[in-house]
Amino acid sequence: MPNIQHRISIDAPMGRVHNLVASTEGIARWWTGRPLVGEHTVGSSFSVYFAQAEKPAATMQVLTDTPNEVVWRVTDGPESWIDTRVAFALRSDNHGGTTLLFTHAGWREMGEFMSGCSTNWGAYLTSLKTGAESDAFAAYPAGEISRWD
Repeated sequence: MPNIQHRISIDAPMGRVHNLVASTEGIARWWTGRPLVGEHTVGSSFSVYFAQAEKPAATMQVLTDTPNEVVWRVTDGPESWIDTRVAFALRSDNHGGTTLLFTHAGWREMGEFMSGCSTNWGAYLTSLKTGAESDAFAAYPAGEISRWD
């Protein structure tokens, strides 16, 4: 099964990066630009919304939340996302910053939609990076590069 992977160097402490990927408030700051619905605790789920949509774009179940790793399983959303896993592996670097290895794993097949998602994930991870470093987040719609309309 194909995966999307990105490796990002972030000039911010690992704890700050973890808080941004492991809380509904943090995720909204770098990704959706809108409040999330639900909880970010192991075993619980949260839903993400974009623009003025009343229906969630995706729902994730939190599988892992440790200082070094956060993993979600997609339970609702685009058909090709169902049962994929989104993972953020964090490690401290030698400069007081954080190395983030992002993986969106378990895609059934490669294709145009996966390519667009990879592009957008890269943009939103850049939002996470700049936000963690300077509070200058570029959440949706600023971070969207590949549109679906």
